Order: sequence, then structure tokens, then C-alpha cells
Amino acid sequence: MQEAIVAEGLVKTFGSVRALDGVDVSVPTGTVLGLLGPNGAGKTTCVRVLTTLLKPDSGRAVVAGHDVLKNPNEVRRSIGLSGQFAAVDEYLTGRENLRMVGELYQLSGRDAKRRADELLAQFDLSEAGDRPAKTYSGGMRRRLDLAAALVVSPPVMFMDEPSTGLDPRNRMALWRVIEELVAGGTTLLLTTQYLEEADHLAHEIAVVDHGKVIARGTADQLKVKVGGERVEVVVHDAERLTDATEMLTGFGKGELGVVKLQRRITVPVTGGAKLLAEIIRELDARGIEIDDIGLRRPTLDDVFISLTGHAAESENDNADNADNDGDDEDRSEAGPQRGRGKAVKR
Repeated sequence: MQEAIVAEGLVKTFGSVRALDGVDVSVPTGTVLGLLGPNGAGKTTCVRVLTTLLKPDSGRAVVAGHDVLKNPNEVRRSIGLSGQFAAVDEYLTGRENLRMVGELYQLSGRDAKRRADELLAQFDLSEAGDRPAKTYSGGMRRRLDLAAALVVSPPVMFMDEPSTGLDPRNRMALWRVIEELVAGGTTLLLTTQYLEEADHLAHEIAVVDHGKVIARGTADQLKVKVGGERVEVVVHDAERLTDATEMLTGFGKGELGVVKLQRRITVPVTGGAKLLAEIIRELDARGIEIDDIGLRRPTLDDVFISLTGHAAESENDNADNADNDGDDEDRSEAGPQRGRGKAVKR
């Protein structure tokens, strides 16, 4: 299958911070690559390089058949981008924002109006469509920004944490929109910290940490790498949490996870349902009452912790701050764009 996005050995530094440290990425046409990593891992820097907003220090990248360094204008005409932060004109109404973007794409006034109406309905913004965007909530601005990214259907889309700030209902609506885009042949590179989102949407996942791709595969392949099953127990009485932890240690095949506030213990095991029955009997014998117990496969959260040593949503580190520090150096190169893709945001 032909690759719509190819990056080889991308390196980008900001002072002493190596935001990208030899990143290799490839995305077959018509598929979704989920780029996962904690804050500061280099996800946004990678997106900015691939969308021509930043120049890499070394390495090469080709998007929609165009080299990002040799033919940046051709890349911009072939892509759409929804960045981390909503980029809307606060003084225009939602409808005016979308019509303006449509006209920048050289749609006729009638087509721009029709597309704006369609997107306002799709993102549940019809009632607010004639209000200035400055009166919108954060989530509404985010939805308007995403709608603007979809005024046209470019062959390659980049979405940098698109569902941040969306409630569950609107997140599900966004997922449906993405699925429709990909079904129509669009290629998507998606960065996210919502592991359920990557599990649901991505054909393949690349895990990034400290500027490197440390693992790649389908969600199931990555889960297999972690291996094993997990027993989760929710203890009824918080005072018995320590007793339950000590007991479960004898059944475990690795480090236990304990969430005191939720009175929940997670233990990696082997033995399946038979072992689960033994655990239930032992808990009962010790008089430890439980609210819930279950056996499950590894999740992408488990993959994250196994691969990076921390959960997906960790504290910001210098790499993300470096993204912002280095942004100005290449702004003049990007500029507002017209064409098939959304104007690359700055």
C-alpha cells in the first residue's frame, strides 16, 4: 500500500532539548496512525515538522508525495490541520468563521454557506451559529475549530489532540466524523492522550517518548507485548485495602497497582478464570468484602506504563515547552495558506 506520510530520522532540537531524536513514521494511504505519548514526548513537534510549521535539523519527510523541505507549498495545499488550541476569530460568528474559511479555499459564496450550515449541524452548533465566537465555551470553540478543519476534505489530515475539551457525547460525534473521513480515503495522523480514542480509531499506533518512537503496532499487538491478564479488585472497606494487597501479592506475577481513593487493586496474573475463582475464595476466607472483581486483558494504559514507566497523562516536561519556544523561528515560512487543506495554523 502506498504511503501518504513518510518521515525518516527526524531530529529537532531547541537549545539543549532534543524534542525529536530520530523519529521514523509512515502512514499508509487511507489509514489512521495514532501517535501516542505523554506531554513533552515530541508529538506536537513531529506534527509541526510534517505540516511545514517547523524545519527539522536533519532527516526527511514526505507528505502526500511532496517533500516538506523542498516543496512546502505543495504540502500545504494537500493537508488539513487541527492544532491543539482552537484558532477561531472571536469577533466573527461561528457561521462567519466557517464561511470565511470556505471562501479562503476559493469555494463560491453559496457553497461556503452550505458547507458552514452542514458543519454547524454536524458539530451541534446550529443554535449558536449566529453568536460571536467570543461568547462560546471552550468546548464549543474546540468544536468550531474542528469544523473549520473539515470545510474541505484534503487527502491528508493532521489532528493534534482533537478531542481535548470535548464532553463524551461530542467526542463520540468527532469519532464518527473521523471514521467517515477515513472511509472516504483520507489519511489521518492523530495525536492523543485518550488511549480509548487511539484504541477505537487507529489502524496502527506509534508510542513516542523523549523524542523517539519506542514501540509500534496495532493496539492488539502492543497489548500482547505487555502480556498476561489483570485481576482488578475493588475492596469495600478502605481499612482492609492493605490486607487485600498483601494477599493478592501471593497471586501476582508482577507489580501490583493500588488506587487508594478508589480502593482498587490491579494485579498481573496467569491462570485465567480458574485463578480468579481461587482469589475470590481466599478473599472470602479472610473476611475481606469486595464491591467488584474482574479479569481483563491489558489495556493501552498498561502498555503505556510498561513502555514509558508512567501513565499517558503525565506532567509537562521541557520538550513541549521547547515546542513553543522554537515556534517563532519558522512562522514566516508557513504563512496563511489556501488550497485543498485547511490553512496551517500558527
